[in-house]
Amino acid sequence: MPSPSPDPSLAALAGPPLDAPALPNAPVLLDALVPLDTWFSLAGALAMAGWVLLVVFPRSPLVTDRLVGLGIPASIGVLYAGLILAFWAGSPGGYGSLDEVAALFTVRGLLLAGWVHYLAFDLFVGAWQVRTARAEGIPHLLVVPCLAMTFLFGPVGLLMFLVLRFFRGLSRRTVGVPA
Repeated sequence: MPSPSPDPSLAALAGPPLDAPALPNAPVLLDALVPLDTWFSLAGALAMAGWVLLVVFPRSPLVTDRLVGLGIPASIGVLYAGLILAFWAGSPGGYGSLDEVAALFTVRGLLLAGWVHYLAFDLFVGAWQVRTARAEGIPHLLVVPCLAMTFLFGPVGLLMFLVLRFFRGLSRRTVGVPA
């Protein structure tokens, strides 16, 4: 026996289907107002400025902690949130497999969102490295290679910094200096 067809007046109250974009014209409007390539360039320049500030002003909490550690990643985070709001709904893919993640990145707006995600988090980690090194008395010249690796290869730079902290702590304990 066939199921009864839904009442058309109720369907209108339900709104758009779940797989329809929340803001169907948002991706087109966003790209028309400011092209995605421009957002890419702006976010990259902002992040690069943050990395330069970390290297040049490691002893300034105002620069490393507030501006580079919070302000710049939060600004990039606003862009990320806007991209997710504009491009996520109705996009292909997901997180269940590598193929699903690859499908997500076939949408240029989500590819850019993934990129700015890296920019924000890597910079946040770099600022944490500088802040932690300053607090623990680790010479900045030892931290700079970790920053470069974090900038280029994220987790590798973090791992380098964690190893540096470990061995720095061992050497300080060996000579009787509190870690």
